[in-house]
Amino acid sequence: MASTAVEACQWTVSTLSRYAPATISVLLQVHDRLRCVAATGSWQVYATVPPKAGIVGRVYASGSGVTVARVADDPDYLPIRPDVTAEVCVPVVGPAGQPLGVLDLQWCQPVELGPWRETAERVANRLGARIVALGGPPAETRSEKMLRHAAALTAAPTEWELTTAAIYAARDVSTLSAAVLVLPGPDGPRLGRDHPRRDEHDAPPGAGSPPRAPGDLEDRVRAELVEAGPEPLGRMMSRAHRYGAGYTLGEAGNPPVEDHQPLARAGVRTLITAPVGPPDDGGVLLVADERLLRPDPTTVNLIELLAGQAWTCLDRLRTLARLRERASSDPLTGLRHTGPFGERIATATPGRTALLAIDVDGFKSVNDTYGHQAGDRVLIRLARALEAALRQGDELYRVGGDEFVAVIEVSRPDEAVRIAERLAQAARGIGRTISVGVALPRRGESPESTLRRADQALYAVKRRGRDGVQLAAA
Repeated sequence: MASTAVEACQWTVSTLSRYAPATISVLLQVHDRLRCVAATGSWQVYATVPPKAGIVGRVYASGSGVTVARVADDPDYLPIRPDVTAEVCVPVVGPAGQPLGVLDLQWCQPVELGPWRETAERVANRLGARIVALGGPPAETRSEKMLRHAAALTAAPTEWELTTAAIYAARDVSTLSAAVLVLPGPDGPRLGRDHPRRDEHDAPPGAGSPPRAPGDLEDRVRAELVEAGPEPLGRMMSRAHRYGAGYTLGEAGNPPVEDHQPLARAGVRTLITAPVGPPDDGGVLLVADERLLRPDPTTVNLIELLAGQAWTCLDRLRTLARLRERASSDPLTGLRHTGPFGERIATATPGRTALLAIDVDGFKSVNDTYGHQAGDRVLIRLARALEAALRQGDELYRVGGDEFVAVIEVSRPDEAVRIAERLAQAARGIGRTISVGVALPRRGESPESTLRRADQALYAVKRRGRDGVQLAAA
């Protein structure tokens, strides 16, 4: 009598419950999880279970049923009520043997499990055949897709992976073939990702396989938007933030507005636009197709929700990046400070990594004579001058009030001395002088000992009259 797979599962559970005083459930694979589609006899059930979690996951993964006489002795048991004592779980398979899900029965009183195991297997086989005849397990709903994609967006560790996940999600939820995320940048609007994914199996973590590859339309849209330049992109963003989300009606003969001409040239015939973030510094999500379609309002609402979730996650990533930068940088000069410095010198290579201990000559007199603000300006100017004198890849840290350390890779000690002299010359160029001590790690020497030898060489320069460079003894 069932007309859908879900109805078949519900009738199965309902009928079994009239004969078996047990907690009964059917879980089918929907996308990447086992989802409970029918249950009875329990105050609470698990709505979804990872494919290998619990006894149900173990049975589904192995394809073999189990009889558990004492659930307390099974480490995989997922408790759904406190008085369960025994469990029978069997796989639901199709006629060709393909796994579809599981049929699970749990008892709270003594019962002869053998006959029930046999009955459960026969019923599960009949149920599997009926599910296949009705078209297979139920498809993932759009709400379930949104939940899955929201989890993927939240878990994205980088901005690139986040924008990739958002673009993929927009295609998956809307079923349209192309999506482009336009975000504001320092030089005007920019596309949120440079290269669309081309492999159907290369989906963002937690997102699963895409329903369809983006195809050539996404490439053409990106190319047209890049060629159009920042002004049309800016107008698209402004339109979305001023008026809200918009979509086409899928009707031929209605020309696009001027702002959307680049999209029309790319072949877009169906378009959903949704604002991303606040009007002042937000962007726009464009979801498109070259077919003439009519997006329903529910789809548009889901794309709006997706755009809002993407911006929330993007803003969180940027906030965390700023906090990490502040935690690892000196707020006055912008140089890295003692924390990252300790990590860097811990990787020093004996005979190759030189530590240059730097001290500003006469800095105390600047503070005493002109005040700390003047001293801060000196430190900022000096930091910029020393950075400019270093080579690409060399690193400069501020480790104290007027104390700096440069970490450089060299092939010979005299190369480190030449770079130290270049730093001293850069300081003279802004009207200051510095004393520099140079040391290269010895084999087996701790980084702290190497830095101590560099400091000792620095103080040797101070004793000689400052404004100079000294190489520590090897």
